[in-house]
Amino acid sequence: MMIMIVLIAVPMLFGFYAQMRVSSAYNRNVQILSRGRITGREAAAAVMQSAGIRDVEIVQVPGQLTDHYDPSNKRLALSEQNYHGTSLAALGVAAHEAGHAIQHKVGYSMMKLRQTLVPATQISSGASQLLIIIGIVLGAQGLGGMFLMLGAAALAVICLFQLVTLPVEFDASNRAKAQLVNLGILDRDEMPGVNQTLDAAALTYVAAFVASLGSLLHIVLILMGSRRDE
Repeated sequence: MMIMIVLIAVPMLFGFYAQMRVSSAYNRNVQILSRGRITGREAAAAVMQSAGIRDVEIVQVPGQLTDHYDPSNKRLALSEQNYHGTSLAALGVAAHEAGHAIQHKVGYSMMKLRQTLVPATQISSGASQLLIIIGIVLGAQGLGGMFLMLGAAALAVICLFQLVTLPVEFDASNRAKAQLVNLGILDRDEMPGVNQTLDAAALTYVAAFVASLGSLLHIVLILMGSRRDE
C-alpha cells in the first residue's frame, strides 16, 4: 500500500513543483528585456534562416506558453507575449521552437521517432483512463484484469512517447542556446535568464514522464497482487 501511495503522491508533487518552477522562471525573465530589443518572432526567424529554413510559417496563437512547432504543416506558433516580446524568456522560448524546426529539417532521429508515435499516443491517451476505470470497477481478476492489462499497455505507449520527447526537448533547447549567442541575438551574460526559462520548461516534460511511469507501475502492481490472490 505504501508503494502505491508513493507512486501516486511523488509524481503529483513533482509535477506541481515543475509547474511552479516554470511559472516562476518565465514570469521572472519575461520582465527582463534583451539589450538588442529583438522580438521573439524575429529571433525565431533568424535562427531558422541561419539553418537555411525559409518555408516555415511563424504565427501568433492565443494563450500563455502555448508555443509549439507543427512539423506536419511547417508552422511555428508563438503565444502573443513571446511573438511580440523582447524579453529573455520570449527569445528563449522562440529560439527553442526554432530548434524543433531545425531538428525537422536535418531529420533528427528522435524527433522522427516521436512523430511516428503520435497516432498511437493519441489513441492511448483517450483510452487509457477509461480502460483502467472499467478494470478497477470490474475487479483486477477475470474480465477486469483484461481491461487493466489493456490500460497498462496504453500507459506504456504514453510512457514511451514521453521518454522519447525528453531528448527532443533537451536537444531543441541546446540548439536554441547556441544560436542565440552565435547569431548575436543575446550576449553571453544574458543567457542565465534563457537557461532558467528553458531548463524549467524541460523539467515539466520530466515530470510528465514520471507521472505516467508511476501510473503504469501502479497498475502493474495491482495486476501482480491479483495474480497472487488467485
